[in-house]
Amino acid sequence: MGTLIRPRPLNESQSAIENVLELTHLSDIDPDLFTNARPLWHPPGARGIYGGAAIAQCLSAAMKTVPENFTVHSMHCYFILAGNSEIPIIYHVERVRSGKSFATRTVQARQRAKVIFTATCSFVRQNSGGEKKVEHAVKMPDCPGPVDGMDDLDHGGAPTGPFQSQRIEILNNDSPYPDTKKCRQWMKARGIISETGGHEAHLSALAYMSDSYFVGTIARVHKLWRYSAVRKGNTKSSIDEDVLKKLLAMDDEDLKRVKFVDQADLKRIQRMRNGEDVSREEPSPEIGMMVSLDHSIYFHNPRAFRADEWMFTEMETPWTGDGRGLVFQKMFSKDGTLIATCVQEGLVRLRQSSDSKL
Repeated sequence: MGTLIRPRPLNESQSAIENVLELTHLSDIDPDLFTNARPLWHPPGARGIYGGAAIAQCLSAAMKTVPENFTVHSMHCYFILAGNSEIPIIYHVERVRSGKSFATRTVQARQRAKVIFTATCSFVRQNSGGEKKVEHAVKMPDCPGPVDGMDDLDHGGAPTGPFQSQRIEILNNDSPYPDTKKCRQWMKARGIISETGGHEAHLSALAYMSDSYFVGTIARVHKLWRYSAVRKGNTKSSIDEDVLKKLLAMDDEDLKRVKFVDQADLKRIQRMRNGEDVSREEPSPEIGMMVSLDHSIYFHNPRAFRADEWMFTEMETPWTGDGRGLVFQKMFSKDGTLIATCVQEGLVRLRQSSDSKL
């Protein structure tokens, strides 16, 4: 079923993302024990649940154990094992330290007694920095704003999920240098986050959205093919074959709006739709495996934004090598305030030839 306790009906007074991230407090067992209240999403072709859910629910669990006047300023996470959407997740919070100005919490997410994800969250007491402060922040780059009715579509051709997103063309996409390219998009939670959710609901929503195709930035700037329909032996495609079939059935205008189908992908899909055998051409680099290894978020203005209003994100990768890649992300509120900086390292392996020993 994916949950320890039968899920309650959706709370109509809450936004979709609040319902998705709802936790059940297992206080009768342990005051610092929580579990997911609803089954978690398993993206098509992924090895496990959407990583943003584990990030957000660990943060949510940790926030429930600190005083109201403490706010998260950073969290550092590690993806240990792929999460199974059919098995409940148990979140255990350890109160590492509760000081006058800072508090530290670690959270372990477990399935069947195995740790699948860990997070360390640090909280700071509000207004503990004093009246005189050193301040500066990078400005939000100039870019086209979001457009009503132009949300990205999922691979089935529909705008679904608990948050909306709109891609902007990759900056410097024609550059031969991947490190100069920037992947940009607008995103926000669907609906209106409830007042009862407080600032914690907005922080959890931001954490959830921060993992949206984060490590995928590497595939985009290198123009790597991610939709293979070919399986050799026990080699698993990077995305479900059914998804590729759906993409081939869509028209070009809808394809342009599908999440992270870029121009290079579009051209190849068009050729496949026209009956061309692209497998006979010189093989292009193709993703064999791409998964997140770790994820960090630095919250700069944690109470100065709403996650149900448009936020701008810009992602870039300074380095990729040895089967891994690093990606940076800056997140801004629509008024240009820098609200978070994220860092993620991921495993990025290309599909190897049949005689490879990897």
